[in-house]
Amino acid sequence: MDTATVARFEASRARLSAIAYRLLGSAADAEDTVQDAFLRWQGADRDRVEVPEAWLTTIVTNLALDRLRSAHTRRERAVGAWLPEPLLAGDPMLGPADTVEQRESVTMAVLRIMETLSPVARAVYVLHEAFAYTHAEIAAVLAVTESASQQHLHRARRRITVARTDTDLDRAAAHRIVEAFVAAASSGRTDALIALLTDDATGAADGVGGSAAALIEYDDPARLARALRAGLTPTPAKRRLAGGSPAIHAALVNGCPAMVFAVGERVLGVAVLEVRDARIARVHSVAAPDRLARLAERWRRGDHDAPLVESW
Repeated sequence: MDTATVARFEASRARLSAIAYRLLGSAADAEDTVQDAFLRWQGADRDRVEVPEAWLTTIVTNLALDRLRSAHTRRERAVGAWLPEPLLAGDPMLGPADTVEQRESVTMAVLRIMETLSPVARAVYVLHEAFAYTHAEIAAVLAVTESASQQHLHRARRRITVARTDTDLDRAAAHRIVEAFVAAASSGRTDALIALLTDDATGAADGVGGSAAALIEYDDPARLARALRAGLTPTPAKRRLAGGSPAIHAALVNGCPAMVFAVGERVLGVAVLEVRDARIARVHSVAAPDRLARLAERWRRGDHDAPLVESW
């Protein structure tokens, strides 16, 4: 391909990656999908492509849907050991964040709920809510009718409403929330943690280092608070497992306050705190190295605030 043809694709790469990430919940899978789209672009009769942006959107969306429908993906996610891959604020793969819908579409809770939608409904929601595609445009991308697109969107919105999260927090507000959370957890009092949680707070964790056979789910505030207090209580065994005494940093991850646990520049885990009405509604803890690869790389290359806890 000539330089102009490559440049045309590269101009769309960030948007295509953001679409693929929202559909797949995995940065690694999103990168692979966009690279597959590049190969399709390379082999296409580009003289017959009237609108490259629309053509590429169609290719990436349908490649992502094929991946979601694959037997490998279904096996991987059916065992209940799957959480979305968290991304640091500023990562271009998070895509546009100008509207509430765009910000909500990359929260951990919404990405998990999208796992319960059909691949087509997921695509309709992402294209309409996060990228402002019309139902006519979505119908062309997915080869469905406009009426079917509207019905899929209605069902998706109804499911996703339960995951509403405050996504207009800036870095300073996120820092204050994480600071209060760490202080409550460090107090050793479960009631101090419960006071920060909504009455219907839930949580999920993938186990230390991703070693759990399935996700650990916490379905009520008291159980979640006990688990958080125990998990955030340091012990010699935990430090040996971590390879040192981790620092705890405040960050924004997938649009929400988060704790980042790191030994030096090595990220060990992330706990994302989703907030509703100034209280914590959900906690998603990710420690599996394969789910942290992109975040960990950006953490090593970027600037971050001084730790809230220098040595846990």
